Order: sequence, then structure tokens, then C-alpha cells
Amino acid sequence: MTLIERIQEKFTARIVYGDPIEKDGAVLLPAAWVAGGGGGGSEIGGEPGSERGGGGFGLYARPVGSWVLTGDGAEWVPAVDLTAIVIVSGAVLMSFLRHRTKRH
Repeated sequence: MTLIERIQEKFTARIVYGDPIEKDGAVLLPAAWVAGGGGGGSEIGGEPGSERGGGGFGLYARPVGSWVLTGDGAEWVPAVDLTAIVIVSGAVLMSFLRHRTKRH
């Protein structure tokens, strides 16, 4: 199996949706936002043994929420991203303080 085939094998819905968790008659299906990319290349020179190659791959994932499945239906429960909340709150506070100090 080539590297590309192994990478393609990993990019399925399972990379976004985790294993279902069953509890108290409900099923929790966690979901994530996933992004990835890769690249590679090679250079073949004129002399034996001068072949060069390289490659790389990166993947980023963060939780976005979960589907809660019950006998009554499905409900989306978003994940709370505390890092994003802190960053946005800090930016709003800095903007407010900067604006306030310019006026005085």
C-alpha cells in the first residue's frame, strides 16, 4: 500500500465523528472539525545514490460538539471552546480599554 493510499484510507467520516458512547439509553456521537494537508517531492541527480526525496503531512482537529441521539430524536450540543472565548474576550477588552484611554 502506498503512502497516498494509507492517507486516503484515514480520511473517512470516522475522523470527524468519534466512536459512539452509550449511556442511560442515549447515544452520544462526538464530532470534530478536521483539516489536513501534505506534500512531497523528489530530485533525481545524474549520479548513482544522488536521489533525494521528502514529504510531510499535517492534521489539525478540534471538537465542535456532539449529536445526542435518544428515542425522541437527535439534538446537537455544541462544544464550548474556552480558548476561543478567552481570546475573543481579551481582544474585546483590549479594544475597549484602548478606545477609552484615547478619549481621556
